[in-house]
Amino acid sequence: MENGQLLYLRLRHRVQLRPSQHVYFEDIAQYIVAPHYEEKLKRLRIHTVSPEDRHLIVIDVVKVIKRLQEVIPHLEVEVLGPSQTIIEIVYPQKSPQFLLVLFVWILLFTGSGLAIMNFHEDVSMLAVHQRIYKMMTGIEEPHPLWLQIPYSFGIGIGMILFFNHVFKKRLNEEPSPLEVEMFNYQQSLDQYVVMHENKEVEKKLNDNT
Repeated sequence: MENGQLLYLRLRHRVQLRPSQHVYFEDIAQYIVAPHYEEKLKRLRIHTVSPEDRHLIVIDVVKVIKRLQEVIPHLEVEVLGPSQTIIEIVYPQKSPQFLLVLFVWILLFTGSGLAIMNFHEDVSMLAVHQRIYKMMTGIEEPHPLWLQIPYSFGIGIGMILFFNHVFKKRLNEEPSPLEVEMFNYQQSLDQYVVMHENKEVEKKLNDNT
């Protein structure tokens, strides 16, 4: 083998592209190769996005290697990392309508408020506060506001700490439990896409006919 024809290839996990855009080698891969091949491979077209591709495309490493060897026939490829790249086609989005956003906000606000109130009713939170107030002061009070008001603020502060966000500002670098669950969901979704959208991993009986 000619010196310098070894390429170390690592496919990116997920790439976002526009409709009708070309997929170049540098878009989907991180790689190390001899400098005199780098410019030749960087703008190598791997795929062209078409309307038939819809929303997601899976590029398999075998397709990438075949395309590379068409350009450099004796290229030896060392694959590191994932064997597929998921390409997400990002279509132009309309700005959300104010009335729709307001409706969703009111719906979520009302739903979350009812959920908290129903929970407190189920666990008899008012009775608990009344009992705590009587234990501390010896006085029966039907509305122990000096316990209920701090408790209400505590719920809001606790939710902020739990989700680790104040609007769009993150409190610290640690991911929130919701972000961890969203990450796990995205990993499962990507695995499903790789297995069901990648035509290279399936071979049916009629493929031999």
